[in-house]
Amino acid sequence: MRQAQREITLKTTGAGLYEFSRDARAFAASAAMETGQLTAYCRHTSASLVIQENADPDVQRDLVAFFHRLVPDGDPLFVHTMEGPDDMPAHVKSALTQTSIVIPITHGELALGTWQGLYLFEHRQAPHTRKIVLHVIGA
Repeated sequence: MRQAQREITLKTTGAGLYEFSRDARAFAASAAMETGQLTAYCRHTSASLVIQENADPDVQRDLVAFFHRLVPDGDPLFVHTMEGPDDMPAHVKSALTQTSIVIPITHGELALGTWQGLYLFEHRQAPHTRKIVLHVIGA
Protein backbone atom coordinates (compact mmCIF):
# COMPACT_ATOMS: atom_id res chain seq x y z
CA MET A 1 0.00 0.00 0.00
CA ARG A 2 1.13 3.50 -0.83
CA GLN A 3 -0.29 6.86 0.23
CA ALA A 4 -0.01 10.46 -0.88
CA GLN A 5 -1.58 13.69 0.29
CA ARG A 6 -1.99 17.19 -1.07
CA GLU A 7 -3.91 20.28 0.00
CA ILE A 8 -5.61 22.39 -2.65
CA THR A 9 -6.97 25.90 -2.28
CA LEU A 10 -10.18 27.14 -3.88
CA LYS A 11 -11.17 30.79 -3.97
CA THR A 12 -14.92 31.28 -3.98
CA THR A 13 -16.90 34.35 -5.01
CA GLY A 14 -19.89 33.58 -2.79
CA ALA A 15 -22.51 30.87 -2.36
CA GLY A 16 -22.41 28.21 -5.05
CA LEU A 17 -20.74 25.06 -6.26
CA TYR A 18 -17.10 25.09 -7.33
CA GLU A 19 -15.91 22.05 -9.26
CA PHE A 20 -12.49 20.65 -8.46
CA SER A 21 -12.73 17.32 -10.30
CA ARG A 22 -9.79 18.25 -12.52
CA ASP A 23 -7.53 18.84 -9.49
CA ALA A 24 -8.65 15.57 -7.88
CA ARG A 25 -8.14 13.61 -11.11
CA ALA A 26 -4.67 15.10 -11.65
CA PHE A 27 -3.63 14.31 -8.09
CA ALA A 28 -4.93 10.72 -8.34
CA ALA A 29 -3.10 10.27 -11.65
CA SER A 30 0.15 11.65 -10.20
CA ALA A 31 -0.02 9.04 -7.43
CA ALA A 32 0.10 6.31 -10.14
CA MET A 33 -2.07 3.81 -8.30
CA GLU A 34 -3.98 1.17 -10.24
CA THR A 35 -6.57 0.64 -7.50
CA GLY A 36 -7.36 2.44 -4.29
CA GLN A 37 -9.36 5.39 -3.13
CA LEU A 38 -9.21 9.14 -2.95
CA THR A 39 -10.60 10.95 0.06
CA ALA A 40 -11.41 14.65 -0.26
CA TYR A 41 -11.82 16.50 3.05
CA CYS A 42 -13.09 20.07 3.48
CA ARG A 43 -11.35 21.92 6.34
CA HIS A 44 -14.26 24.30 7.03
CA THR A 45 -17.57 24.38 8.92
CA SER A 46 -19.48 26.68 6.55
CA ALA A 47 -18.66 24.89 3.29
CA SER A 48 -19.01 21.24 2.32
CA LEU A 49 -18.39 18.71 -0.44
CA VAL A 50 -20.85 17.12 -2.86
CA ILE A 51 -20.78 14.95 -5.95
CA GLN A 52 -23.23 16.43 -8.41
CA GLU A 53 -24.07 16.59 -12.10
CA ASN A 54 -21.56 18.65 -14.06
CA ALA A 55 -23.29 18.77 -17.46
CA ASP A 56 -26.10 21.29 -16.88
CA PRO A 57 -25.32 24.39 -14.74
CA ASP A 58 -29.03 24.65 -13.92
CA VAL A 59 -28.58 21.66 -11.58
CA GLN A 60 -26.08 23.63 -9.51
CA ARG A 61 -28.25 26.76 -9.53
CA ASP A 62 -31.28 24.74 -8.44
CA LEU A 63 -29.35 23.02 -5.66
CA VAL A 64 -28.18 26.38 -4.27
CA ALA A 65 -31.75 27.73 -4.51
CA PHE A 66 -33.14 24.67 -2.72
CA PHE A 67 -30.68 24.97 0.17
CA HIS A 68 -31.37 28.71 0.41
CA ARG A 69 -35.10 27.96 0.72
CA LEU A 70 -34.47 25.11 3.17
CA VAL A 71 -32.22 27.20 5.45
CA PRO A 72 -32.69 30.91 4.63
CA ASP A 73 -30.19 33.56 5.66
CA GLY A 74 -31.33 35.72 8.56
CA ASP A 75 -33.77 33.12 9.97
CA PRO A 76 -34.80 34.44 13.43
CA LEU A 77 -34.52 30.88 14.77
CA PHE A 78 -30.74 31.27 14.96
CA VAL A 79 -28.93 32.96 17.84
CA HIS A 80 -25.43 32.62 16.35
CA THR A 81 -25.17 35.66 14.06
CA MET A 82 -21.70 36.87 15.08
CA GLU A 83 -20.39 36.71 11.50
CA GLY A 84 -23.57 37.81 9.77
CA PRO A 85 -27.02 36.53 8.84
CA ASP A 86 -25.61 33.79 6.57
CA ASP A 87 -23.23 32.32 9.18
CA MET A 88 -25.46 29.90 11.09
CA PRO A 89 -27.41 28.90 7.98
CA ALA A 90 -24.04 28.02 6.39
CA HIS A 91 -23.20 25.76 9.35
CA VAL A 92 -26.59 24.01 9.06
CA LYS A 93 -26.15 23.49 5.30
CA SER A 94 -22.70 22.04 5.92
CA ALA A 95 -24.14 19.67 8.54
CA LEU A 96 -26.80 18.52 6.06
CA THR A 97 -24.23 17.66 3.40
CA GLN A 98 -20.73 16.30 4.11
CA THR A 99 -17.18 17.38 4.80
CA SER A 100 -15.52 14.33 3.24
CA ILE A 101 -16.09 12.14 0.20
CA VAL A 102 -14.38 8.89 -0.80
CA ILE A 103 -14.08 8.00 -4.49
CA PRO A 104 -12.67 4.68 -5.72
CA ILE A 105 -9.64 4.63 -8.00
CA THR A 106 -10.15 2.00 -10.69
CA HIS A 107 -7.62 1.26 -13.44
CA GLY A 108 -5.63 4.33 -12.31
CA GLU A 109 -8.54 6.79 -12.60
CA LEU A 110 -11.22 8.21 -10.35
CA ALA A 111 -14.38 6.14 -10.79
CA LEU A 112 -16.68 9.14 -11.19
CA GLY A 113 -19.69 8.59 -13.43
CA THR A 114 -20.07 10.26 -16.82
CA TRP A 115 -21.94 13.30 -15.52
CA GLN A 116 -20.52 13.42 -11.99
CA GLY A 117 -18.33 16.23 -10.75
CA LEU A 118 -16.67 16.79 -7.38
CA TYR A 119 -17.65 20.15 -5.88
CA LEU A 120 -16.93 22.42 -2.98
CA PHE A 121 -20.33 23.73 -1.87
CA GLU A 122 -19.76 27.27 -0.58
CA HIS A 123 -22.55 28.25 1.81
CA ARG A 124 -21.42 31.80 2.65
CA GLN A 125 -22.36 34.86 0.56
CA ALA A 126 -18.95 36.57 0.72
CA PRO A 127 -15.83 35.33 -1.10
CA HIS A 128 -13.69 32.87 0.87
CA THR A 129 -10.48 30.92 0.46
CA ARG A 130 -11.19 27.26 1.14
CA LYS A 131 -8.76 24.40 1.79
CA ILE A 132 -9.42 20.81 0.75
CA VAL A 133 -7.13 17.93 1.69
CA LEU A 134 -6.83 15.20 -0.94
CA HIS A 135 -5.51 11.83 0.22
CA VAL A 136 -4.98 8.70 -1.88
CA ILE A 137 -4.26 5.22 -0.68
CA GLY A 138 -3.82 2.17 -2.85
CA ALA A 139 -1.51 0.07 -4.92
